[in-house]
Amino acid sequence: MKVFRWLDRVLMKLEEFILSFAIILISIMIVGNVIAREVFNSGAFYFAYEVSKFAIVIATFMGIGYAARKGRHISMSAFYDFAPFKVRKVMMIIINFVTAVVMFLMTYYSYSYVMFEYDTGAITTSLQLPRYLMAIFIPIGFFTAGIQFVRNTIVNFSAKAKDKVYLGIDAVDYNDEKKKDVKLEDISI
Repeated sequence: MKVFRWLDRVLMKLEEFILSFAIILISIMIVGNVIAREVFNSGAFYFAYEVSKFAIVIATFMGIGYAARKGRHISMSAFYDFAPFKVRKVMMIIINFVTAVVMFLMTYYSYSYVMFEYDTGAITTSLQLPRYLMAIFIPIGFFTAGIQFVRNTIVNFSAKAKDKVYLGIDAVDYNDEKKKDVKLEDISI
């Protein structure tokens, strides 16, 4: 059990690093490209579009699992928010389980896509890299998301969830929190 917790923490830190690095890389590429083009009238960052595209794919698909872990996915919760505890609990278990199944199906289909890209031998125009390298992160992201949604399903059956609903493995449903402090991310503009 201790090994699994350690492995989980390592994987979470790896996800955080990959996501942070991808976002920083996108920023550097876009800003650097604009400065090179507009200030220096140079095409020195000719590869910025491709690098940014790689980073966006990585951030998007690796972020699916991370958001599932933290219970931070967008949800349409009008019925859910007004439902009684037991109904919310059943709904969350069903939602997480069905989402896990969909994520594993998407893993299969996106893996097929990666193999198609690999078999074609297509390369990117600027960097001359195989296109399947970008696509590799798609099934990885779907697979990690599937695992997280399975974990979210299981945690709602655990003893610690007897009087709470968990949106993520450590994210208690905001309807079940004792203190309802308003956080900056809860304020919409």
